[in-house]
This record gives sequence, C-alpha cells and structure tokens, in this order.
Amino acid sequence: MRQPSMLQQARSSERPRANSLAVLGLLWRHLRPYRLQAVGAGVALVIAASGVLGLGFALRHLVDQGFATGDAGQLDRTVLMLLGVVVVLAAATYCRFSLVSWIGERVVADIRSAVYARVVRLSPAFFEVTKTSEVLSRLTTDTTLLQVVVGTSLSQALRNLLLFLGGSVLLLITSPKLTGLVFLVVPAVVLPILVFGRRVRRLSRDSQDRVAEIGGRVDETLTAIRTVQAFTHEARESARFSATAEAAFKTAVQRIRARAALTALVMLLVFGAVSLILWTGGHDVVAGRLTGGELSAFVFYAVVVASAVGALSEVIGDLQRAAGAMERLVELLNTEPAIKAPADPRSLPVPARGAVTLEEVSFRYPAQPDRPTLDALSFRVAPGERVALVGPSGAGKTTVFQLLLRFYDPLAGRLTVDGLDLRDLDPLALRAQIGLVPQEPVIFSGSALENIRYGKPEASLEEVKEAARAAQALEFLEALPQGLDTYLGERGVRLSGGQRQRVAIARALLKNPPLLLLDEATSALDAESERAVQLALDGLMAGRTTLVIAHRLATVLKADRILVLDHGRLVEQGTHASLIRQGGLYARLAQLQFDDATEAAKLAP
Repeated sequence: MRQPSMLQQARSSERPRANSLAVLGLLWRHLRPYRLQAVGAGVALVIAASGVLGLGFALRHLVDQGFATGDAGQLDRTVLMLLGVVVVLAAATYCRFSLVSWIGERVVADIRSAVYARVVRLSPAFFEVTKTSEVLSRLTTDTTLLQVVVGTSLSQALRNLLLFLGGSVLLLITSPKLTGLVFLVVPAVVLPILVFGRRVRRLSRDSQDRVAEIGGRVDETLTAIRTVQAFTHEARESARFSATAEAAFKTAVQRIRARAALTALVMLLVFGAVSLILWTGGHDVVAGRLTGGELSAFVFYAVVVASAVGALSEVIGDLQRAAGAMERLVELLNTEPAIKAPADPRSLPVPARGAVTLEEVSFRYPAQPDRPTLDALSFRVAPGERVALVGPSGAGKTTVFQLLLRFYDPLAGRLTVDGLDLRDLDPLALRAQIGLVPQEPVIFSGSALENIRYGKPEASLEEVKEAARAAQALEFLEALPQGLDTYLGERGVRLSGGQRQRVAIARALLKNPPLLLLDEATSALDAESERAVQLALDGLMAGRTTLVIAHRLATVLKADRILVLDHGRLVEQGTHASLIRQGGLYARLAQLQFDDATEAAKLAP
C-alpha cells in the first residue's frame, strides 16, 4: 500500500482545518513587513470607494438641479463636479492598483523563497515519499493563486465591502422603504454562497491536485524520453497523459460549473430585486413621494450594492481556491526536516582527521520499512586510509555513504567521525568536511566554471583551473568555445560521460575535504575515459581518508583494505590477495570479472 507523504502527515499539525478561510490569516506574517504600502493602498481604496459613491450624489444633483430646473449654468457646474469626482476616482484607483499589485508580487516572492528554503533543507527521506512534481506545483501554481488573491482579489473584496456598506447607508438615507425591499434579497444571496462555497473550495483543491499529477506525468516521461522512445511507448505514454489530462479537465469542469451556478444565482436574485425597486420607486416618483434625482441616485446605489454583492461572491470563490493553495504551502512550511542540528552542536577538530567508525549500525529506508538495509554493521577507517566497499547490489554500500553524509540517522548503533557521534554535529558542518563523487555526476545548467566552483564558491579562477588540471579536465574545458565560461547545457549534455565525471572530480578537488566518498566513478566509462578518470581519482585520493564503492574489482587493487558487504553485514575484509585466498564471496565476485580465480589472484600485489 502506498505510504502517506510527509506533506500529508504535516496536514494534521499547526494549521486551520479545510472548512475555513482562516488559513489565509497566515498571510499576515508575510504582509507585516510591508505595512506602509498596505496603509497607502488602504487609503487609496477608501478614496476610490468614496469616489464611486460620490458619483451617485453627483447624479442626483445632475437630474434635480441640472435637468429638472433647465438652468444651463447649474448644469455646467454639476457636470464639472461630476468630472472632478471621476478624476479623484481615477487617481485613487491607479494608486490602489499599483500598490496592491506590488504587495501581491512582493509577498508571493517572499513565500516562494520561504518554501524553497524549507524544501532544500528537507532530508532525502522526504523525497522518497513525495513527488517532486507535487512540490513544483505548490511553488508555481499555488503561489500564483495567492498572488491573485493578495494582488487583486483581497483588494477587490475590501473595495466591494466598502461599497456595500456605504451604498447601504446611502440607500437607507435616500428611501427607507425601498431599502427594505433591497435587503429582502440578502438572505437569498447569502444562502447559495454558503452552500456552494464549500463545494467550490473542495473542487478547487481537487483541481490543483490533478494539475500537479499532470506535471508529474510530464516530468517523469520527458526525463526518460530516450527510454520511452527506445521501447516505442510514445503512443502508450500519450494515452496515459491524455487520461490524466482528461481527469483534470473533468474536475475543472465541476469546479467551473459550481462557480458559474453560484455567480448566476446571485446575479439573478440581485438584479431581479433591482427591477422590483425600479417598479416600486417609479410609482413613488409619480405620486410625488420621491424626486427623479433621488430615484436615479437610489437606483445607482442599488446597482453599486448589487454589483458589490455579486463581486463579493466571485471573490469568495477566489478566496476559497487561495485558501486551498495556502493550506498546501503551509504543509510544506510546517514539514520539519528529519535531520536537524542539535541545540548545542559539537565541533570537529580543525583540521579534521577523517577517522570513521560504524558501531553496530542498523538501518531501514522509510520507503521500505520491512527490509533491513544495514544489520548491526561495524567497521573502522583510520585517518588517511583508502578503503573499498565491495558487495552485490543491495548489500548496503550506498547506504553507508547516505548515513555518513547524515541524510539519514541509523535506527540503531552510531556513526562517528573523529570520535564524534554524527548526531551531535551540525549536518552542515559535517558535510563541509566530506567530498562526494557520485557514480552519476551531477552537472548543473551553467558554465564549467560555475560547476567546478560549486565545491568552493569563493574560489579564484586560478584555484578552479588548478583543480581542473589535477582532475585531467582543464585541456578539454579550455578547448570549448568559451573555455571555462562555456554553458554546458542541462545536465551537462555538451560533455561526454568521462568529461562530466572529471568535472565532478575537479569540484571535489576544489573543496579539498579530509574525508572523500567515491561511488565507483568509472563503472560506465570506456577504457580511455576510465584511464583519464582513474588518474584524476588517484590525485584526489592522495593524503585523505577515502571510502570507495567498487563495482569494478580492478578499482580496489590500490585499496589499503577491502570490506565485503552482503545483506547489510560485513562478511569479509582484507586485501585483494588475502580475500582471493579465502575463496569466499569476494573470490566469487572476482570470478565474474576475470577468466578464473587464478587470473584474479595474479592481479594481487
């Protein structure tokens, strides 16, 4: 059964429940630094709302003092007053829109930064049970929804609330009788908002989840496009994507229909009431109980109030969607890293010696809780020693590296570096003393200079060149069109496998760590590339503690000691020659790569 994601687990803590808009109150912590701009936007909003209501006052004077009296001078003055109100309204609207939009963009940028800063600090265990596409959806789609709310919808909600309140007061002043008719419709408007609001909110969240699934499907397929095409699965993947897109479409249609029904019903009720008011007010004008100007102003205010109510129903739909988005973002922000620095971390000696010890270490991955990966594993590595880890697939070799980097903590036992338990160290300080060269080198979409400097961001150009030279990489890098400044493409597609590996080695050389972890860096290379990479590795390993995961036994011949792992336990250790003589697991692995055990023994020093 699929494990619940860490995001789903976070939903149960430190946030309002899904049936409330209260979660949007969490936006205040991000709005607080921009109080001055918010106050300015609020003042502009009040002036703009007052300007709209002032149009009704000007309209009343235009009809009663301009048209009815037949005084051209009075008409001119009334029209000029109307134009003055329009100018003030336009200026206030400009200020409101500019300030609110700025705040929206600024707050969303801050939220994106906060979420990303949290995500990159989460341990690999988080990404074992959470799709990357789900995180990407929250950083993009959900934050965009928040930008709409903060930069548009929230301002519109406040504006329409002011128009509703101000218009209601002016309606009451103009004609209490007609105002009573207006507010007969209020319960009929509020009820569908309450009924449909929750449904819109649920469908909005479902729609966002379906969009995240689309992103995940695209990311997975395009990342493995060569495999998809090699197995001629283009049509099959297209069909799977279409099914995912169709599910998202159906969910979106349900949401759209619910919002459309809500809006249509509200508008029908509101403007039906306006028609009733016009009929009743017209009879009052005929009877002399109301002037034409007062009826015109009342109708204007009624339209303003009706429009405000209709707009508020639309805004509530946006707020419902944004609340769902905010919940998803809060889940990320509330997800705590599984690996944290202790309150009072201890410090490694300077310089670190690189001594490594595992004491009865047991471990199981969160995604595979029923399968032990390490089982009471113990061994020691002396400072400056070169140790190879050998064993069949699944023996636990890579897991040892994961634990030494403290991507995970052991379930039992302990690991130490220079005699200090890793759980007593700040993970950042620990990792600063470790260099990693993975089997599949990671090349970022930047220049060669940026990729090598990743090991030491403050390094000078000469230091970078020296590291590249030691890694046997400088010659081919300088031959690129722009030398070290050449853009290497996404995942380093402009380089061969051996060249990418040497760039990764140069990065580790530049970092100059006392403890080096090598996940067999030559297993997928041709003979010529392997030789160049091996020369670079020899230079990298000199004078530092090195643990090597060896897939090719030829790599381990230079090791001071070989540790043979099987099912998470240490089953053999020694030199190549002694292990061959023992005739155990190592000797059997050697036979798979050499013609026979005798030839393997000849390779022993």
